[in-house]
Amino acid sequence: MLQSLAGSSCVRLVEQHRSAWCFALLVLGYLLYLVFGAVVFSSVELPYEDLLRQELGKLKQRFLEEHACLSEQQLEQFLMRVLEASNYGVSVLSNASGNWNWDFTSSLFFASTVLSTTGYGHTVPLSDGGKAFCIIYSVIGIPFTLLFLTAVVQRIIVYVTRRPVLYFHIRWGFSKQVVAIIHAMVLGCITVSCFFLIPAAVFSVLEDDWNFLESFYFCFISLSTIGLGDYVPGEGYNQKFRELYKIGITCYLLMGLIAMLVVLETFCELHELKKFRKLFYVKKDKEEDQVHIMEHDQLSFSSISDQAASMKDDQKANEPFVNSQSPTSNDSSLNN
Repeated sequence: MLQSLAGSSCVRLVEQHRSAWCFALLVLGYLLYLVFGAVVFSSVELPYEDLLRQELGKLKQRFLEEHACLSEQQLEQFLMRVLEASNYGVSVLSNASGNWNWDFTSSLFFASTVLSTTGYGHTVPLSDGGKAFCIIYSVIGIPFTLLFLTAVVQRIIVYVTRRPVLYFHIRWGFSKQVVAIIHAMVLGCITVSCFFLIPAAVFSVLEDDWNFLESFYFCFISLSTIGLGDYVPGEGYNQKFRELYKIGITCYLLMGLIAMLVVLETFCELHELKKFRKLFYVKKDKEEDQVHIMEHDQLSFSSISDQAASMKDDQKANEPFVNSQSPTSNDSSLNN
């Protein structure tokens, strides 16, 4: 008897705080996913880093042995200066001296990466004025970009998602949930093909040092706004039509970002995902909802009754053949 009562009380406790338990599991799952990613990246990349460090150490030692007139301190100072310039997008190599990072097309590409929060980091402002302007430009431009993308996606999703789903649901009588799921899957496949697979094949041809996997990696890192900056197109020293190529990449990133947002919004409108998200939301207090509803009903009923009374009075006042005598006077006249 006591065990059954304890079990029922535990079940009631879990049901009452179901949203809190789901949220705690969500936080725990997210932390475990972070740890899982750290373990995998460390185990995969650490051996390559160690091998690269050993190769660079041997190369440095061999260079010092071949050039005895140069001290190790002087070499390290030179390398530090070169690496610092490389972090700002400036290279000392002769084959890269012809590429400017702040011509109009490169600046346009940089502005698009800033406003879309991609931020490759391969080119950064050098002057204090450029850094200050970048802050002000981003503070105004990022919310402006979010507003622009929201308005564009809201208009596109009406013609791309909602109307096709309603058409198949009303015209052919299919279940709306099933049609929405199939439509979301088809739209996702089209987006992957048009903005990941085909551009990856194009980049693998236009970029000499990129294979298909590296090109697909660049497309995903860019359109997901991660922007690691390890692969940036149009930076080769023998790149043909570099200005036109940069403008094309800017348009690709903008259209691809819009397509990604349309797909995400389409999946977010699925009934199953809405139910799943509600598991982690804080539920509204029923008493507050009832009070709000009662206050709303009282206001509506009182306004309706007042409006009806005023209409009745106006109707009586406007009727020309209504006797203005009181009922008592009418009764007395009848008795007489």
